[in-house]
Amino acid sequence: MYASRLPYDSTRIRAAAVYCSDGRIGEHFDDFLQNCLKLPRYDRVALPGGPACLAAHPEAHLEEQGVVDELKFLVEVHELRQIVLIAHQGCAFYTNRLGLTEPRLALVQKADLVRAAAFVHRVTGLDRIDAYFARLESDARSVQFDQVTV
Repeated sequence: MYASRLPYDSTRIRAAAVYCSDGRIGEHFDDFLQNCLKLPRYDRVALPGGPACLAAHPEAHLEEQGVVDELKFLVEVHELRQIVLIAHQGCAFYTNRLGLTEPRLALVQKADLVRAAAFVHRVTGLDRIDAYFARLESDARSVQFDQVTV
């Protein structure tokens, strides 16, 4: 058995993030959302490709419906006011499932964030939807988050 030493806080912050489930960058997502955007205890929707499934790719039709259902639930029950969409450089969903390579890969990912934001707005009615693209810095040791205008 394990008991977490972190104190429990039941206050909802009314924000959720949709991002890729790639464990190599998960802690970076947490750091960015909690420390830069000041969203502690944000609700998480993580799956391969993250917001890619909300950008009308036929290869992600089943995932799209599942994420839409989850977001609608969170908007209603957790009373979300904000959703953050994050894509990341070199995402295997894009390279393996969609067959994309650089330099087109990053361009499609950023365009998908714009499409996903519009779709999320349509299905949830929320106006506050932000998007970011996470990329490795040139030293390949740190991750930079760039805002994508949606």
